[in-house]
Amino acid sequence: MFEFFRKSSIARLLAAMVAGGLVGAFAPGWAIRALNSFAGTFSQLVKFIVPLIIFGLVTPAIAEAGRSAGRMLLLTITLAYASTILSGAFGFCLADAVFPRILSGSVAAAESAKSYPAYFTLAIPPAMGVVTAMALAFVFGLAMSAMECPALTRGFAELKKVVARAIGKVVVPLLPPYILTVVADLAARDVLAKVGGPALKIMLTAVAATWAVLVAQFCIAGAIARKNPFKALATMLPAYFTGLGCCSSAATIPTTLRQVRENGVSEETADMVVPLCANIHLAGSIAKIVVFSAGFLMLAGGGIEAGAFLKYVLMLSVLAVAAPGVPGGMVIAAAPIAEAAIGLDPEHYAMLMAAYLSIDGVGTACNLTGDGAIALIVDRAKGKRESESGSRNID
Repeated sequence: MFEFFRKSSIARLLAAMVAGGLVGAFAPGWAIRALNSFAGTFSQLVKFIVPLIIFGLVTPAIAEAGRSAGRMLLLTITLAYASTILSGAFGFCLADAVFPRILSGSVAAAESAKSYPAYFTLAIPPAMGVVTAMALAFVFGLAMSAMECPALTRGFAELKKVVARAIGKVVVPLLPPYILTVVADLAARDVLAKVGGPALKIMLTAVAATWAVLVAQFCIAGAIARKNPFKALATMLPAYFTGLGCCSSAATIPTTLRQVRENGVSEETADMVVPLCANIHLAGSIAKIVVFSAGFLMLAGGGIEAGAFLKYVLMLSVLAVAAPGVPGGMVIAAAPIAEAAIGLDPEHYAMLMAAYLSIDGVGTACNLTGDGAIALIVDRAKGKRESESGSRNID
């Protein structure tokens, strides 16, 4: 049992939620305030490290894509980002249509007169803003792809290792205690029971959004590749359930590769598309996080504005490159973006994070299953191009 909890991130997070509910129900007020001091400091740490994640991980990814920018690679990148952005836009449209009906009255119910302010919060100002980090990543990445910069390339390779280690050894291990603290505070303020119903509605809507995204992806891919979309989607189900369980696109690459090849995609195309899309195609995660963000923004009393959410989706699509290959990486890194773009306060984002991570595998499963749809399109384009090239050679 201990070994299971040690290896399973989701099990640790669920255990933290249960423990948080018990702590919040029985712990004295001073203990909740002490826990909130930790939570506030952890939030500051996340805000500090997110620009470093973007600068340290997006820059080398852009540089590498630019250096090897063949037609098929550019097509894969274009399809991945188009799918990611359109999935986020769909998530917003679904939330805007559904939540005003099913979450009405939940805002007042979630309010609480109790308060347990932190004793202190250690301020950790970030070295740069999120938008600045994105701009720098594009400038350095594009410049490195166009020029021979061996020193910069080595430097960013080392920076990537440092950032990845900081995430894996500092942020991720502290996540369960942070979730415990958030849930304990909600339970102590008698908010947890009131938010539970609306949160469940948000979660079910998010799951439905990811399924709708998959159906749309395979219908489009099937029409282009001239394959039965539902048969192709059914072939990818082993990859879907593997991702649902392990919550990591990177860890599911072998299974995804096998199922993509079973769909008739050539080995050359599969070997290029699947590993690349595992890092940049987060359609399911972004659709899910947009639905969650819209729902918890409504619970916080905020309005859902199309312009703000468009900015949010575009920023998340860039962050998709930087999201670490660990369970929950996307939602951790998106915290300061949600506050800057749509005005979601840290308290409600912490509630969002707890609910999001409880079904983290749903977004991951959608991401990697959708990679199969992109592989079908790319393989069709590759075959068509080779056919045209052969015809010209004969002529």
